[in-house]
Amino acid sequence: MKSTLCFLMFIVTHVVLSQGSNTYDTQNTKKSTSISENGFHFEISPTYSNSEFSDIGSGFFKEKFIMVSSRKVGGLSKIDPNTHEAHKDLYCLDVDKSTGLITRPLSYSRILNTHFSEDQISFSKNEQTVYFTRSSHDNSLEYKIYKSDLEENSNGNWINEIALSINKPGVSIETPFVNHAGNKLYFAANYPDGYGGFDLYVSNIKPDGTLDTPKNLGSEVNTAKDEKYPALSLDDKYLFFASKGHDNLGGYDLFRSKLSNKGIRNPINLGTTINTSADDIAFFIATKRRGYVTSNKSGGIGSYDVYIVSIFEVTQSLTGTVLDAETQIKLPNAQLTLFDDDGLEIAKTISAADGSYKFAVEPNEDYTITTVKEGFVSSQELFSSDHPQDKYVYVKDIPLQTVAPIIENSRIILENIYFDFDKWNIKEESFVTLNKVVKILNDHPEMKLSINAHTDNKGSDAYNLILSKKRAQSTVAYLISKNIDENRLEAHGFGETQPIIDCKNQCSKEDLQANRRIEFMILD
Repeated sequence: MKSTLCFLMFIVTHVVLSQGSNTYDTQNTKKSTSISENGFHFEISPTYSNSEFSDIGSGFFKEKFIMVSSRKVGGLSKIDPNTHEAHKDLYCLDVDKSTGLITRPLSYSRILNTHFSEDQISFSKNEQTVYFTRSSHDNSLEYKIYKSDLEENSNGNWINEIALSINKPGVSIETPFVNHAGNKLYFAANYPDGYGGFDLYVSNIKPDGTLDTPKNLGSEVNTAKDEKYPALSLDDKYLFFASKGHDNLGGYDLFRSKLSNKGIRNPINLGTTINTSADDIAFFIATKRRGYVTSNKSGGIGSYDVYIVSIFEVTQSLTGTVLDAETQIKLPNAQLTLFDDDGLEIAKTISAADGSYKFAVEPNEDYTITTVKEGFVSSQELFSSDHPQDKYVYVKDIPLQTVAPIIENSRIILENIYFDFDKWNIKEESFVTLNKVVKILNDHPEMKLSINAHTDNKGSDAYNLILSKKRAQSTVAYLISKNIDENRLEAHGFGETQPIIDCKNQCSKEDLQANRRIEFMILD
């Protein structure tokens, strides 16, 4: 007889659930002096589907929540002498999309559920292959991993069950998880070559659904104690897992490591809004703002209970000022780009009139900021968002080194001189550029310059000619203020008569900017 996706039999629980009985007990939670919210903000609420026995979350299948439970079904349940509860079976539950509540626990599969203990389960990307663990015949605490295929056009008939080659004598394979790309399976195992206890491993999934040689995730993740329950974020960028090692509050705590191109990042404890001094395990993300976690903390219904996790975004910002490294003059119009530690572009911005910039950042991340501005050496600054507090503002000023000007064909070639619109007062940012001219003149006391000012073609010819002359005179006045002999300087305004780009009435913003310029010509 073929099984169904959820065998249609209601599971009767003998405990009346109440929200108060599942409330997080802060009085009995051991606090750590080194762990805070850690840049995460979760809120935990009951699911109303727990029993007086162990109920542990195990992910999702066809929009159902899958749970492993030792709750008794009828009078035929076999008691496991190691746990003193019934052998665990797989159940599936309906998920309320608006509230996240999981209800109506039904036996998942007549084929996969046996007289032995079934444990964690995971599915291929197309949900046509299942990877599951089952206790061995001789030891209910030792699990082996199996693969089975969903029969085509069936309503939950799993066929072709095989034990996978990564099983080894005396080794327990537990808590499998297939990444969302469908090409890797993460799991816990106590292979003898590990770091101690249970370690986390990953195997590539072959085209036929079998696994290649497991790879230990290394000492960044694994410790001498137990690591279990691997799971990934929806974009597969972050690995979540439970560990008794690392810096924790007691028992199993939940951690997150980034899977970057540079390797697995150091784990970060998910903090006190989700971890307790009890065992907190099996964190599975359902949506960007919701997940499920299992815990045996005080105040629950059974040995282990499943809870809804509301995930709140922790927002932080990075701000600062782009400055000339030597004079500390604030530099507007610098282009800043924020990259993550994989080199992927996160955001771009332009420094404001006062040189300031701002980026939204996430906690517990490494970034690179590149800054580009005409006349300055491009910079790359490293930045780590290592503060746990929501709304935290990091401050990082970015100093830029100037590029030396070039003398070519009787002309000093450097970046443009900037003026306010329709004005001839030199903007402070251009003092840095004019100081380069001052240095050249001081280094070459015999040199004389003609300062030639040009405008775009906005406005009348006569007005632009007057404006250009005033701008040339302002430039000469600045150089004289820096002790350059006025007899070495000439000021000339040409208005719009000598455009670099003769665009007439079809000028773009870039064309107009190119035509608005000051030229420094060396006189014979």
